[in-house]
Amino acid sequence: MKTDVIISGTIFISVLHGVIPNHWLPVLAVSRKEGWSLYETIQITFIAGLAHAISTILIGIIVGTVGIRLSENIDHFTHIIGPALLVAMGIYFLWRHHTHNHFKLRQDEIKRSSKPKLISLLMVAMFLSPCLEIEAYFLMAGTVGWHMIALMSFLYLFISIAGMVVWVTIAYKGLLKLNWHSLEHNAGIITGLTLIATGCLTFFKH
Repeated sequence: MKTDVIISGTIFISVLHGVIPNHWLPVLAVSRKEGWSLYETIQITFIAGLAHAISTILIGIIVGTVGIRLSENIDHFTHIIGPALLVAMGIYFLWRHHTHNHFKLRQDEIKRSSKPKLISLLMVAMFLSPCLEIEAYFLMAGTVGWHMIALMSFLYLFISIAGMVVWVTIAYKGLLKLNWHSLEHNAGIITGLTLIATGCLTFFKH
């Protein structure tokens, strides 16, 4: 079923984006510089991740509403145009994967900021850098209905924040050594291929 493909793609992208270091590495960098405890770092990662997820979901609701309207008024949208848009977005993310960045805080901002201000900076930076990759799935979810948009929102919120908290904890304790730069660089390729695969599966499942 198309819903299975949408849910599977949403879970995969959410897990991937929880793992990608540019979602939580800036929090860890500030934490180490300021000497925050693990508990403080987890709290602030949760707050920053929540801001990031909320902005992504707000855009997703708008995009999902467009999907609902299109499916109601264009007969071929659900069957042809929707999957084609997924493939097109996948190709786009493959093309731009090497330029993908979420946010960075300048060292001068860190040096002159108090803890409350640093937390505010992290929240604002994360809120203003939503994950556009997941929005393609919100568009397709709109062709199913509001219940699918709500399910997607919950899955993305829970999985992405949980992933950020888990990975920042592991990195804080130094329990895992990975080539984060390579993972971040290749995340665009993985995301693009996932979108293309979802588009193709959605098309052929009709």
